[in-house]
Parts: sequence; C-alpha cells; structure tokens
Amino acid sequence: MFKKLFGKENQADKHIEIYAPITGKFVDIEDIPDPVFSQKMMGEGFGIEPTEGVVVSPIDGKVDNVFPTSHALGLKADNGLELLLHIGLDTVQLNGEGFKVLVESGDTVNVGDPLVEFDLDFINQNAKSIISPVIITNTDQTENIDIQKNDHLERNETKVIDVTMS
Repeated sequence: MFKKLFGKENQADKHIEIYAPITGKFVDIEDIPDPVFSQKMMGEGFGIEPTEGVVVSPIDGKVDNVFPTSHALGLKADNGLELLLHIGLDTVQLNGEGFKVLVESGDTVNVGDPLVEFDLDFINQNAKSIISPVIITNTDQTENIDIQKNDHLERNETKVIDVTMS
C-alpha cells in the first residue's frame, strides 16, 4: 500500500526461475528421507542426490542466512522468494566439518555464483543422507510453482522450478 502512495511502482518481477544449485540426480520432495522435508513442513521444493561437492546460487538475490554449522543457507530474491539450500540430511550434527562456505549473510549473488564447497565422501559417511533439499520456505506467498522433473541436474544450467509470487 505505501509503495502505491509514494509512487514506488517498480516492483520486482513476480516470475522467477530456480536453477539446480548442485549437479546430481533429481529427487522428488516426497522421496526425501526426512519427514520435515518430504511432508512439505518447510515448503515446496525438491531434492538432489549430489555427484559433486559444489553448491552455486540457483537464483539472483541476496544471501539471507548462513547457518553457523555451514550445512545450509537461505537466499532471498528481489521479488520476495525465500529459498533454503540444505546440504545432506542431519548434517547440522557435523558442526561445520566437511563444509566450506564461500559467502556471508548480506552478500548479493547471481545464478551460478559459488556458495559452498563440501566433502561429498565425508558427508556420505557421517550424515543420514547426502540428499540435499532445495525448499521454497515461503510457499504460502506464491501463486504458482511448476517443478520440472529432470533425471539429471547440472548446476547452474538445469532450470528446475518456475515460480510466480503472489
């Protein structure tokens, strides 16, 4: 309302494309072996079974939150979309071991910018699963979410989700 009153009509585009942040195999959200994700308690999305240990930004936006244990981070697009990138399952218990975060909260990122490097073998041996959820945490603020289920995802290249914000 205030934006209209004060003439700031140049809002961000409601449509946004989310690209694969990690190279690997597509996993349906319902098949992620953790009920918090598979039952969509955190929001809509998908999982990736990584074949390499690099996470890049799947959207243009800002780094909203870097978890202290380096296993996850939150991104926010200009249009308000909020995205959680979670590397593996039950990886919070690793206390940052096996992860190297390359960004800080507040950083501006573009699609393809490196965010985190992780030791795939270490996580595979020490965590519940290497499957990495990509979740739209403010699904309630979206109008439409269209997920393309590709078998193989290539980081920075494969478009996975088209989202229209409300």
